[in-house]
Amino acid sequence: MTDATALIWFRRDLRVADQPTFLAAGRGARALALFVLDPRLMGPAGEARQWFLYGCLRALDQSLNGRLLVVEGDPAQVVPRIAREAGARAVHVAADFGPYGRARDEAVERALNEQGGELIRTGSPYAVAPGRVRTADGGRYRVFTPFRRAWADHGWRPPAATDAGFLDWIDPAALTVEALPIPSRTPVTANLPEPGEAAARRRWEVFRREHLEDYADGRDRPDRPGTSRLSAYLKFGCVHPRTLLAGMAGSSGSGAHSFRGELAWRDFYADVLDQRPDSAHRNYDRSFDALVTDSGPDADRLFAAWQEGRTGFPVVDAGMRQLLAEGWMHNRVRMITASFLVKDLHLPWWRGARHFMRSLVDGDLASNQHGWQWVAGSGTDAAPYFRVFNPVLQGERFDPDGDYVRTYVPELAGIAGKAVHQPWKLPGGPPRGYPAPVVDHRHERAVALERYEPVRAARRRS
Repeated sequence: MTDATALIWFRRDLRVADQPTFLAAGRGARALALFVLDPRLMGPAGEARQWFLYGCLRALDQSLNGRLLVVEGDPAQVVPRIAREAGARAVHVAADFGPYGRARDEAVERALNEQGGELIRTGSPYAVAPGRVRTADGGRYRVFTPFRRAWADHGWRPPAATDAGFLDWIDPAALTVEALPIPSRTPVTANLPEPGEAAARRRWEVFRREHLEDYADGRDRPDRPGTSRLSAYLKFGCVHPRTLLAGMAGSSGSGAHSFRGELAWRDFYADVLDQRPDSAHRNYDRSFDALVTDSGPDADRLFAAWQEGRTGFPVVDAGMRQLLAEGWMHNRVRMITASFLVKDLHLPWWRGARHFMRSLVDGDLASNQHGWQWVAGSGTDAAPYFRVFNPVLQGERFDPDGDYVRTYVPELAGIAGKAVHQPWKLPGGPPRGYPAPVVDHRHERAVALERYEPVRAARRRS
């Protein structure tokens, strides 16, 4: 094999269209397609996310006519070895800005440099990569609204005009490295979306045609199909946000404006994590270190009830059961369930965030952790500490006819209308098999506000 060989190392960009790494390698270049199953990343991923990933890899392999090389191991050892055998001096990747991804890539880069190779970063999983949007004095944004304005002013590149035929793909069978068959789809009980690039494109077209116009209002209604359901595809790069933004060019309605805002939030949280890698596991606002949270057997019992969707609060339970059933949860309900864990059960946000990351098909570290911190009050643009979602009122407002709850909580299927949100008020109490509320919301709200006093005092001192 020649020195002109390029190694395309796929990570969170499992597609052939709009692929900047192909452009960097050069049209017609001989290229080897590689994906590394990294134990450091596969370990924390639950079965649902692994299942979806394997499906995306199969779809990508099919696009490349069976020429995707899949191996397992530490990328710092595996990638340089494969590049050396393939005669590839250049390894092309989309830049990774996560704490682990950045450290991993630096280790790979050092190993490649030692053997005369280089790691070439082109593009990223974001419309605008972290660090590109800056304040007037060159600083980084800590608040979303000015970030969004600057993000829109900065703009983004048009989609790259690439496809599977852009490069001359090498048959990995020509190498001596032991290829790993793409793992068979592990059995999962969740009803998961169809994986892969083609499925992402179909989902985008359905959403754009049927739901984009009403997205501004529809996205808050879990009882309606008003959200894009594109988050899992964005997570694995089956479609790039730049492609979605290009597809909305010229759309000035409230739905398109709102959807662009969600893509801006995704970029903002990635930028925040790039600034503060510690915020993946610690309070962004360190004043919240003063907040007392519960632990011990009673706390574990309540956490288990929350995980299983057996808190006795129907909209909370519906959300947690949707997570179990689909590996996904409606965004409005994510906020409701997170608020309930943090402010009604008085458990630390990171405990719920860890459960979400393991369960979600779309589990994205930056968006997940900072979304949880928004609810807890400890993050950027955080909800005021005194804002405690009332799970009954939230259910009645956003699921007014109770359809969402009845879909996921079969014990309540026989209760008509919004009465489903307060089953303890029925003449005979909750239906057989459905638990009474595990806490008194009014009381726990008062406890939560009292516990925030040390946080307020810490803020005054800082």
